[in-house]
Amino acid sequence: MATTEQQHELSGNHATGKLGFSLDVPFPSSREALIALRSLSPDKEPRKGGISKEITVKDNTLSVRWSADEARILRVSVNSFMDHLLLVLETMEMFSLPVSQ
Repeated sequence: MATTEQQHELSGNHATGKLGFSLDVPFPSSREALIALRSLSPDKEPRKGGISKEITVKDNTLSVRWSADEARILRVSVNSFMDHLLLVLETMEMFSLPVSQ
């Protein structure tokens, strides 16, 4: 469902010592982006602190922004999210209505 034009950005804020990662995933329509948002939003980070994640949708793009204290925590969170995103995309593709030619 989502195109391969996923954009991502890794950044670090030297003043606060926080690491950041951004991911933008375009979908064919805003409906699919909202379905993905609703499917992925309930997942809370297992740790109480050290990382935060914000998921939003604008038009047909799902955007995710992470901020973490440690690279290891950021990597685990991003990898887990990507696994869940892949599952959501595969499920959406499997249950989508056929496109008439």
